[in-house]
Amino acid sequence: MKKLLIFTLALIFPVLGAAAGDGAALDLAGNNLANLKSLPRGAKYYVNYCLGCHSLKYVRYDRVGRDLSLTETQLMDNLMFTAEKPSQMMVIAMPVDDAERWFGRAPPDLSLAARSRGVDWIYTYMRSFYLDDTRPLGVNNIVIPGASMPHVLAEMQGYQIAHFKEWEDEEGNTHEQFDRFELIKPGKLSAAEFDMLVRDLVNFLEYVSEPVQVKRQHIGIGVLAFLLVFFIFAFFLKREYWRDIH
Repeated sequence: MKKLLIFTLALIFPVLGAAAGDGAALDLAGNNLANLKSLPRGAKYYVNYCLGCHSLKYVRYDRVGRDLSLTETQLMDNLMFTAEKPSQMMVIAMPVDDAERWFGRAPPDLSLAARSRGVDWIYTYMRSFYLDDTRPLGVNNIVIPGASMPHVLAEMQGYQIAHFKEWEDEEGNTHEQFDRFELIKPGKLSAAEFDMLVRDLVNFLEYVSEPVQVKRQHIGIGVLAFLLVFFIFAFFLKREYWRDIH
C-alpha cells in the first residue's frame, strides 16, 4: 500500500510542477463564470487578439451566442470575422505551414486550455511578458521561458522589464530567480484595467473549456438540496418504523 501511494504521488507532483511553469508563482485569476457581462467582453478580446493564431475548434459560434445571450446580429457583427455561418467552429484561417514558419511551431488550440493548464496559469502567463533582446520577437515570459508567442496585448499593458536575483544552493551553484517587473512604457490601460481585461479573457476560456459548467453547478446544487430534504424525511420515517420494534 505504501509503495502504491509513493508511486501515485510521484506521478502527480511532476505534473503539478510543470503546470506551474518552471516554478513561477501563479497569481489568482479570481474570475467568475456567472458574470454574464464579463463573458462577452472576454469573447471580444479573444476574437480580436487571440483567434488569429489560436483556434477553438470544439466550439461553435452559435453556441457561444446562445450561452452569452447575444443576438445573431451581435454575433455576426462582433465575433464572426473569419466565418460565414453561425454553425461553424471557431477556427483560424492561418495555414499550418505559415504558422510553423513564423513561430517555429503551430499555435495550439485553446479549447481546453483552462482545463489542462488552469485559469491561474493563463492569468499569470498573459500578464508576465517582458522585454528580452535575445528572443526573436523581443519578448520573453517568466511562466514559459523562451515562449515563441508575441506579446499580443502589449498595446494595452505596455512594456515591462523583469528583474531577477541570484541565490546559491547548498552546493554553491548560482541560480537566477524572478524578483519583480518594472513598467518602462505604459500602455493604454492602467494596471488594474489590464488585469480586468485578462480576467475577462480567462473567464471566456474557462467557459469554452466546459460550456455547461455553470448549468451543471446549478443542477448539482438542486440535487444536493433534494437529497438534504429527502434525508430529513427518510430520517423521521426510519424513526417511526423503528419505534414499534423497540
